[in-house]
Amino acid sequence: MSDSQQTGGLPGPEITLSSETKFEGRIITLQVHQVQLPSGATSTREIIRHPGAAAVIAIVDGKLLTVGQYRKPMEKYQVEIPAGKLDLGEDPAVCAARELKEETGVSASSMRLVDAFYTSPGFADEKVYLYVAEGLVQGDSQPDEDEELHVEALTMEQAQDYIERGIIGDAKTLMAVYLWRLSQHTGMIGLRG
Repeated sequence: MSDSQQTGGLPGPEITLSSETKFEGRIITLQVHQVQLPSGATSTREIIRHPGAAAVIAIVDGKLLTVGQYRKPMEKYQVEIPAGKLDLGEDPAVCAARELKEETGVSASSMRLVDAFYTSPGFADEKVYLYVAEGLVQGDSQPDEDEELHVEALTMEQAQDYIERGIIGDAKTLMAVYLWRLSQHTGMIGLRG
């Protein structure tokens, strides 16, 4: 029986022959792996290790809560839904609630998981957990010292305009806007706001 028959038609795994950490930072680690492919050939994989993140869809008075900030890797200002890196061993729902409160000042009585997804599986293991915040109460924001955030509540039309102008361009926020729009038409995931 071939490897692909044993895995239900999917190719077998790549086996790590060696791994070397090239960089270990505050947020990411860069590793280089030598791997053996299912065919027996060898190759090199550059892998970014990331602890994961949680992101929040919060609708207040029919508007999507967002935070804007300058994103150095892209060299431009971006508007995104509240999100942040998971602490070691942290429950993603706890992270989502913390980030919503820190970045926007809004507290939620509960977080409902929509789904989780990998941001760039070709080179990174970062997994983002996407939540819908429920039971919202306004308070004061408490951003991290190295964050300069601009909180903005967007109508669907404003969000679409930001997408068209490239002000919204990250996967989690695009997904949030598209889920919000779909929910308004179908009631799916309860994002009528």
